[in-house]
Amino acid sequence: MAEKRVPANRQREMLRDGRVRSASSRRWLTRQLNDPYVAQARAAGYRSRAAFKLLELDREFRLLRPGLSVVDLGAAPGGWSQVAAERVKAQDGPGRVLAIDLLPVDPIPGVEIVTGDFLSDDMLAELSARCGGRADLVLSDMAASASGQPDIDHLRILNLAEAALDFARRFLVPGGAFVTKMLQGSGERDFIAALRADFAQVARAKPPSSRRESSEFFLVARGRKP
Repeated sequence: MAEKRVPANRQREMLRDGRVRSASSRRWLTRQLNDPYVAQARAAGYRSRAAFKLLELDREFRLLRPGLSVVDLGAAPGGWSQVAAERVKAQDGPGRVLAIDLLPVDPIPGVEIVTGDFLSDDMLAELSARCGGRADLVLSDMAASASGQPDIDHLRILNLAEAALDFARRFLVPGGAFVTKMLQGSGERDFIAALRADFAQVARAKPPSSRRESSEFFLVARGRKP
């Protein structure tokens, strides 16, 4: 019987499990398998390698401490919420972590999880009731699906960052902090200017666990102005 071949122009490859995947999926899987942070996250019980980004940002900027009230926007799968809950002592202490995402998030000790769109009026009212109308720190590691076109991807993540900033303006206490993901692009300068209007300190950071080839970085804004 002749061997069945996958046409080359479809750029699909077969893995050992027998599934047919695109070349881009194959590259992603290979990168994941060889990524030391993926292995460390698994060993530490974190749900994603992204947990190390928050750990490294916290090490540099001292964002998390026992007793803080934290809101994690776009929390799925929950790595940042795990770190936040540990650092603010949400499970067995005075801290509090509220996680929200459009996707369901499996339970995390010490974390209140809400499924929905944080931009909707109903959800804003619910979140206000849950966090008492205040937060000490708002986190956003949100990212839209990559299009492969840098300008489009930048605009998509800029829109998410602007939405997260609007949320932070509504809920952050004076002196509070805000962290958001960003991609390099033409809109970052104006966004940083907007942050500086609302916060005493604004820093641009690329933690070691952020992949070197990625244009991803984080903006850390501290000292929310009254």
